[in-house]
Amino acid sequence: MSLDFVPLKNPTHLAPVTTADKVYEQLLHQIVSGKIQAGSKISEPELAKKFEISRSTLREALNRLEKCHLIERKANVGSRVVDCSIEGLLELYITREALEGMACRQAAMNMTDDEIVSMREMLEEHGKQQDLKDGISYYQEEGDVDFHYKIILGSHNQQLINLLCGQLYHLVRMYRIQFGMKSSRATRAFQEHSQIIQAIADRDGELAEFLMRRHIAASRKNIERKIAEQIEN
Repeated sequence: MSLDFVPLKNPTHLAPVTTADKVYEQLLHQIVSGKIQAGSKISEPELAKKFEISRSTLREALNRLEKCHLIERKANVGSRVVDCSIEGLLELYITREALEGMACRQAAMNMTDDEIVSMREMLEEHGKQQDLKDGISYYQEEGDVDFHYKIILGSHNQQLINLLCGQLYHLVRMYRIQFGMKSSRATRAFQEHSQIIQAIADRDGELAEFLMRRHIAASRKNIERKIAEQIEN
């Protein structure tokens, strides 16, 4: 079997081992990037033939994608990639606001000094992006170079890590790609990241949670404003 394998980050940091792992990661990449379009039907016979694997191995990979909320599976209907709806996006941001705020409070308590230094070094690298300097967009690669991902890991709370990095992380990235990366908040969002890290470094959990919740709420309101403008036009 030959797979065009594209490794992706995951909350356990474990490299794919089994064939099902590799198929899962490949399908994950294609769904998140839009190569497999939102709302499209998934043909198990076609995929099993494409990857030269058994249906049982494919179903194992699809089960994991379902747990990440990237596909829906219904009896007598089959599997389908989730649709990226405005309602779903706003609900996702409301959920993130609560859970990532909690993760940020935990990070202020549990993140090590070395992890904080690493976060600041990462933000320094982010600040070199030309699009960010121009205020056009603030793009972050996935995993260990993603501010939000590292905050969640820094909480050292496995339940939050499982929920946010395991179940919701790739769905968030799928929505970001689907709705575009450009934002009038690019520069402001970067500044807010720096403020959040400072609160964590000061071990001020209450402030860290407040700043993270306000940060995500501001992004949601920006999305709502864009939607309203599109409706008016």
